[in-house]
Amino acid sequence: MSVLIILLALGLLMYAAYRGMSVILFAPVAAVLAVVLTNPAWVPAWFSGLFMERMVGFVKLYFPVFLLGAIFGKFIELSGFARSIISAVTAFIGARHAMLAVVLVCAILTYGGVSLFVVAFAVYPFAAELFRTADVPKRLIPATIALGAFTFTMDALPGTPQIQNIIPTTFFGTDTWAAPWLGVCGGGFVLVVGMAYLQWRQRAAARAGEGYGGGHANEPVAEWPGPLPHPALAVAPLLVVGVLNKLLTGWIPAAYGRTVALPDGARVEVEKLTAIWAVEGALVAAIVLVGVVAFRRIRVGVTAGLQGAVNGAVLAALNTGSEYGFGAVIAALPGFAVVREGLTASVRDPLLNVAVTTNVLSGITGSASGGMSIALGAMGQTYLQNALAAGISPEVLHRVAAMSSGGMDTLPHNGAVITLLTVTGLTHRQAYREILGMTVIKTAAVFLVIGLYTWLGVQ
Repeated sequence: MSVLIILLALGLLMYAAYRGMSVILFAPVAAVLAVVLTNPAWVPAWFSGLFMERMVGFVKLYFPVFLLGAIFGKFIELSGFARSIISAVTAFIGARHAMLAVVLVCAILTYGGVSLFVVAFAVYPFAAELFRTADVPKRLIPATIALGAFTFTMDALPGTPQIQNIIPTTFFGTDTWAAPWLGVCGGGFVLVVGMAYLQWRQRAAARAGEGYGGGHANEPVAEWPGPLPHPALAVAPLLVVGVLNKLLTGWIPAAYGRTVALPDGARVEVEKLTAIWAVEGALVAAIVLVGVVAFRRIRVGVTAGLQGAVNGAVLAALNTGSEYGFGAVIAALPGFAVVREGLTASVRDPLLNVAVTTNVLSGITGSASGGMSIALGAMGQTYLQNALAAGISPEVLHRVAAMSSGGMDTLPHNGAVITLLTVTGLTHRQAYREILGMTVIKTAAVFLVIGLYTWLGVQ
């Protein structure tokens, strides 16, 4: 019964998200329903002390990233930089490769250390302009961005600085370059198969006579008056975000040390906030750069543009925060322990165990980092001991765990998916089918990697 309660709550939230209903409303509704069916007396304490605490904690940490990312994306649009990049890329590789161009841009940014959420804000104006130019259906933009930002550069390629590749290091004593060849093979599989899938969907749309479409929400400026900025100038802010984010990741701990004292005597742990501060600093620098070099271009529409950016950032942050609170409540229910223990008992192979468990927990919580943190926090040492007993390297365990977190996490209630759809002005009904395709491909890649290690010894 306890497991059915979790499935019911999860199903309600997924249905609400797919139907375009507000996740800000239905995430707490689904969480409260699960608690009511478990023990009604828990509702007040769990809602205030667990759901709201986790939701507010998420917003407190990440809202500046959402806000700065939204402003950066709007400046890229208003400055004409997006259209300049479109023109240059289209001239170089041809309009028919619009999806590949977007995937590569997203990959460069995320592998360079740009936050996944920031990529959605920064790349969308570029993607919308390129897709419109190539007459590719707008509904394919979210899946294209997801392939470039949420898959192989997030957790597969060795050295990626994304959090999904960092979390396993604290449990297995590894580094971000763990099992490099497995990561390259898995990442290559996702890129090649993902692009083939997207191109198949594009061809099917073209045969049906479907183009970019009209009447879409949250559209970038359709026409740009006057000459376009030089492509080198246009791409400079994107490079600033990636490069400065990487540099600040090293500079911040060196400058501040392990902790910083506050006036009230409390101490801030720098290590836990370095990645966030680095992204925020890089975004501020990029926004200032665009504001300085393109002031005359952006000043006309800056007031309305900033208002739209703020509204979008608030909505995206609250959507994702609500999902985070929902995941915290579900993870604390008795049924969650049953699911976790059942998976551990039924799958004996250490690599399959960590793959299945992390995938399922990431799917239930709607969060790659959240699901993996729960899985490794509860069973990380057990995974490591079992792997060592079976002669499996901790580096291989790291790579499988990291890639598994980014498999089933992108179900309809996933915060990144909701944010991506909000940014692009699309709904689950319009665009989720292709995102689900990316989810299936990414999940399959995990088991390909396990097979390559088991049968060929690739590490």
